[in-house]
Amino acid sequence: MRRIWFLAFFLFTAGGALATIFGSVRGIVHDPQHRPVPDIKVVLKALASDYSQTTQTDTSGEFHFDAVPLGQYVVNVSDSTFVADEQSVTVLSGTSPILHLELKLPSEKETVTVSADTAQSETSTSTSLVDRLQIQETPGASRSNSLAMVTDFVPGAYLTHDQLHIRGGHQVSWLIDGVSIPNTNIASNVGPQIDPKDIDALEIQRGSYSADYGDRTYGVFNVAPRTGFERNNEAELILSAGNFYQTDNQLNFGGHSNKLAYYVSVNGNRSNLGLDPPTTAVIHDAVNGFGGFTSLIYNADPKDQFRFVAQSRRDFYQVPFDSNDPNNTPGQFLHDANRENDSFALFSWVRTVSPGLLLTVSPFFHYNSANYESNLQDFPTSATEDRASKYEGGQATISWVKKRNNLRAGFFGFAQQDAQTFGLVCHDPTRAACQGSQSNPLLEIDSPVGSQIAAYTEDQFKVASWLTLDAGVRQTRFSGGVVENATSPRFGSSVRIPRLNWVFRGFYGHFYQAPPMITVSGPLLQLATNQNLGFASLHGERDEEHQFGVTIPFHGWILDADNFLTRATNFFDHNNFNNSEVFIPITIQGARINGWELTLHSPRIHDRGQIYLTYSNQLALGFGCITGGLVAPCDTPPPGFGLLDHDQRNTLHIGGQFSLPWHVSGSTDISYASGFTNGDPNLPGDHLQPHTTFDLALSREFRERLTVNLQAINVANRRVLLDNSFTFGGTHYINPREVFVQLRYRFHY
Repeated sequence: MRRIWFLAFFLFTAGGALATIFGSVRGIVHDPQHRPVPDIKVVLKALASDYSQTTQTDTSGEFHFDAVPLGQYVVNVSDSTFVADEQSVTVLSGTSPILHLELKLPSEKETVTVSADTAQSETSTSTSLVDRLQIQETPGASRSNSLAMVTDFVPGAYLTHDQLHIRGGHQVSWLIDGVSIPNTNIASNVGPQIDPKDIDALEIQRGSYSADYGDRTYGVFNVAPRTGFERNNEAELILSAGNFYQTDNQLNFGGHSNKLAYYVSVNGNRSNLGLDPPTTAVIHDAVNGFGGFTSLIYNADPKDQFRFVAQSRRDFYQVPFDSNDPNNTPGQFLHDANRENDSFALFSWVRTVSPGLLLTVSPFFHYNSANYESNLQDFPTSATEDRASKYEGGQATISWVKKRNNLRAGFFGFAQQDAQTFGLVCHDPTRAACQGSQSNPLLEIDSPVGSQIAAYTEDQFKVASWLTLDAGVRQTRFSGGVVENATSPRFGSSVRIPRLNWVFRGFYGHFYQAPPMITVSGPLLQLATNQNLGFASLHGERDEEHQFGVTIPFHGWILDADNFLTRATNFFDHNNFNNSEVFIPITIQGARINGWELTLHSPRIHDRGQIYLTYSNQLALGFGCITGGLVAPCDTPPPGFGLLDHDQRNTLHIGGQFSLPWHVSGSTDISYASGFTNGDPNLPGDHLQPHTTFDLALSREFRERLTVNLQAINVANRRVLLDNSFTFGGTHYINPREVFVQLRYRFHY
């Protein structure tokens, strides 16, 4: 307990941080002779809400907007002497795009010429931005348990054995309001971190992170939640119904004044199709859940803003099974289930100290649990595993944007307490290695504790209007089952080709990922020993990444391509225990993941629609012995590299949103995947068969208050074996066709 209070005191007195949802927008207003124009009113307004900021240019004609949440905005220049116009600008977290605004007199020409360095040209990180309307329109993306907002728009992101993978790994970070929600566990939860319906904008970063974005190498999901600025004392009721007795409902309220904005929602969902089934038949696969979410923003004065975000969720998953599996034994009930809870609360004080100087202090609390249980009459064994984790901590952010520099520095940390219970009941006394009975079950209870603290500094230096350099370092200390320290330097650069506006970027960096707190001792260790297994302490994963890419704009089209290579030591994965569906994290000696990615986004074509394309070609390889977790004797490591179970060479998504006559809109997504690694030596080939799916959504708006949306997932009902690695439910097939209707009704109160 003393460790927790010391950590809390340290965080609240520190001036520094992990990350942010904020960027800044700055620029200069000048006349046709490029002389600065002072005292000009400049307005920044969000495209999808009423959020806005107003400022005046100084004597040098410069203006500066601080604490701008990530998203898309328009900038308006207003003056009685000059004409006014608007310019769109995209703000990514930690960036500071620069605008050059040229004013002209009405007698000369009624235009305002505006040019801007895009946010993407300032960073070496590959970034995708998905907004609230895209989530609402994309087939299936707004459902509580859906991750289509990630998999449809991010190359190399896919779901396999009910876990999100990106760039060959499944360790990702979720940030809410720029604050990391820590979860050191691996593959124990299948539920989402946040309901997609509560998201206003989602920034997805894949690799090449600056020092303030932690160490989850494979993906960072930075959520700007809904705030109430997008409405004024308005409520929305969302109801849906479809096959498999599915329904996904929400009631939310939101509004704002000059000082206060609020958003509150409650939701509930259920379906008879939850986890990926192990066969074409859907048996014992129900899912249900409910939760609540709130976001509050209070502007105390022009310099001080207070933000509060909280959520609580409960999810229940039946574990599906194959009734014709020859490995089933007589009397086996196979009524396993997984119950998950997740709650967090975070508070942020955002202080604009002076133009360009921003301080953010954010304490947080996070609770996460996953409880797996099998039927007490299962044969030959019944297993249970309950795990709960508590995290108390915080971060503090200091950022300074001045002339050519964008400097960030700070601290992040948390204390963690876990409660782990493992139980085993044996119903087959003929098995020598089978332990535990109903009257005297094998039971192990552990309560490991730990902590993590990290400090970083990062500077983004604009050498010239066409050249930006990044350099930073992150120092991390982890204390748990092991004590480890890691120094992670990171370097990046971006070069913009004048006139063409092509942006080339490069990155080299190191990352450290702290290990899970899980431990094995006592009777559970003895049971493992009886099976010629042991338990070795889990050490952190250490990664080295190289990446380079290019962004090419052309008449409103944006083409982005990148190539990456990740070398990992102590690569995190998971393995089942005692042929059960209880999973223990493991580390593999090493991994090598490389590939190239491409995204293409169109402008709005003839005011009718936009299209997108994402493509990934990657190779995920592992080598060596299992070095941590449940380990078997490995005197001679396997030769060379082997395919990781989530290796998939080609992943492609093509889709778009379209405006049709009679107030009808449509959205589509076509997905192609070349097939995951084949884990069954009895099946031919290194990979399973490729597959293509087609999703469709059609919606119609009635009098601006009611929207009816018909959605179909996997329209052609393609049923192929997705993966045959042994996880929840054994193997996994693509989900069957789903069809449902969603109603959205908005009303004022």
